[in-house]
Amino acid sequence: MIRVVIAEDEPLLRGGLRALAEHDGDITVVGEADQGGAALARTRETRPDVVLMDVRMPGLDGIAATQLITEDPELAGIVVLVLTTFAEDDTVVEALRAGAAGYLLKDIAPADLRAAIRTVAGGHPVLSPDATATVMRAAARAHSGVDTDLIAHLAPREVEVLAGVGQGLSNDEIAAALFISPATARTYVSRLLGKLEARDRAQLVVLAHRTGLAGTQD
Repeated sequence: MIRVVIAEDEPLLRGGLRALAEHDGDITVVGEADQGGAALARTRETRPDVVLMDVRMPGLDGIAATQLITEDPELAGIVVLVLTTFAEDDTVVEALRAGAAGYLLKDIAPADLRAAIRTVAGGHPVLSPDATATVMRAAARAHSGVDTDLIAHLAPREVEVLAGVGQGLSNDEIAAALFISPATARTYVSRLLGKLEARDRAQLVVLAHRTGLAGTQD
């Protein structure tokens, strides 16, 4: 069972999200919050697997709350999935920098929302098409090509694995593409997290786009 906290300031929408999330029976909502500070408190109280986080809320906003959750060692393993109506470039980038494992817009289909919750709970990032385009635009603005300083200390195989992560491939898909075992692919991803000081796989995606690697794997 995947345990979820919902942070959303509109009561009607919060109730609707609960019903949608719990529809298939494998997801349960263990807490609700109407602003960022309450979201942090519910997260500490209930220790969910996923926090479904709105961005614009009174008091502490969703991005600040996301950062407080992802940087708290006592909350390690809890992931934040941002669900918002706002697709502005700055908001997407700030949410991912704060440690969000996913960024979705509220026009997402109910079944896709449940699938996204399962995906981030399983340790994989999820980005809406608009958010993915934003990351790519931000990478293009920041770098005209590969950031050699960032990846200079990586082994060639690590660079290939980072490219696969940036393309949204799972460990099994990376393994198949590079003709290595899934266990070896997982080892490389873990090694990249340490070498690049990334909190999670979502940050590896951002780094792969920053360096220009996301489009380099054949």
